[in-house]
Amino acid sequence: MTSIVLVQPEIPGNTGAVGRTCVALDMELILIHPLGFEISDKRVKRSGLDYWPHVRLTEYASWDAFIATRTPRPDQLFLFEEFGSRSFYEPDYPDDAFLVFGQETKGIPKQIIAAHPERLFHLPMRSDVIRSLNLANTVSAAAYQALRGKI
Repeated sequence: MTSIVLVQPEIPGNTGAVGRTCVALDMELILIHPLGFEISDKRVKRSGLDYWPHVRLTEYASWDAFIATRTPRPDQLFLFEEFGSRSFYEPDYPDDAFLVFGQETKGIPKQIIAAHPERLFHLPMRSDVIRSLNLANTVSAAAYQALRGKI
């Protein structure tokens, strides 16, 4: 099963919207702490609507705890950053991929990027006046691309 991994998300509405996408696509949502909100926050549930109880949610205290518990293969990790060297259209995504996204304001922590520099991808943007996309929108685009031809 493909999983969405949010590393230290800050905005509850984005996490709620991502959870809703996970339910729609039958994906697991993995949250890496610390979070910028309480998971019981009404804004999370408002964005996730009445789908939130159906989210397959797994939480980890840290990135290291996630890596130790899940032990992902290198080819399972897809880290998304606007400066990623490869387009998200390029890879063949395995069925058990982990699509990893960072904080809305800071992105993926530098130590994670340093440990996996060959796994960085970006979503192409045509305009040079936009520096980044909304997290929930980026997750949706990447999730659908990862499942392309599989659903």
